[in-house]
Amino acid sequence: MTNTLMDGTSIADKANHLRENIQKVIVGKTDVIDLALIAILCEGHLLLEDVPGTGKTTLAKTIAASLGCSFRRVQFTPDLLPSDLTGIYYFNQKAQEFEFRPGPLMAQILLADEINRATPRTQSALLEAMQERQITVDIATHPLPRPFLVMATQNPIELEGTFPLPEAQLDRFLMKVALGYPDEAGENAMLNRFERTDPLDTLESVIDPAEIMAMQQQIRSVRVENSVRQYIVNVCRATRLHDDILLGASPRATMALYRACQARAAINGREFVIPDDVKELAPHVLTHRLVVNPQTRLRGRLPEDVVREVVNVVAVPVESA
Repeated sequence: MTNTLMDGTSIADKANHLRENIQKVIVGKTDVIDLALIAILCEGHLLLEDVPGTGKTTLAKTIAASLGCSFRRVQFTPDLLPSDLTGIYYFNQKAQEFEFRPGPLMAQILLADEINRATPRTQSALLEAMQERQITVDIATHPLPRPFLVMATQNPIELEGTFPLPEAQLDRFLMKVALGYPDEAGENAMLNRFERTDPLDTLESVIDPAEIMAMQQQIRSVRVENSVRQYIVNVCRATRLHDDILLGASPRATMALYRACQARAAINGREFVIPDDVKELAPHVLTHRLVVNPQTRLRGRLPEDVVREVVNVVAVPVESA
């Protein structure tokens, strides 16, 4: 079968095991966890945006602990420099030569905590790493370990002391996800779970880097019919033609939506993509990449409103008789 790995298990089984491990710490939020799993399978980067205290950092650390990958966390602040991320060359007096001291970007998973508190200069240091999986320091280029995933948390830009991320960097995040507040039952369950100990302290990894890379390669075999592929293209192109949009979805966004749909099909045990995959993922993959006209924003319409409208308007492919 297409979604069967070398050890005989399916991607859906692996994803379910990983989901259950994450839910030992995170109460509920199954939809958010699934979106994070999709990002991992696409080797895409994940932007978690919400107000403080909703569990963004905890979710990112829980995902990192569940994956058997090297992990680094960086607290982004206004005085953080690009070299604090990439590393530096220093002169080793004992060896009498310059040596490279790698920064936290050389890890397989980087948690960029409160990324929008750093200046645009520092934020831009991530551009090459996120797209090309390499960093350039001075004149030397260093490949990053694979798989490579940036999980960034961000407070809404209306809060004081933050900087909006540049469009070029937003376009490199596969999707943006908001956690939201838990419901009443979930908040009670959270208090019970964390009453005596923090379950994150004893959480063990349930998958290794080789398995992750095998799954990332396998999802590319998920079948996408021509009509569904055209539907993905039509949805993305519709954002560029919309009167309320100043900057529509890029070709990178089209590829991101295509790959994310393959991953969603795989974790749900399917060997093919359906239109519902596109409808479900389009708001998460496209919204943060769009720039609306100033007049549109003054009328209270946001990019997510436009994406929902586009998804509702673009014709959905149907199976022919």
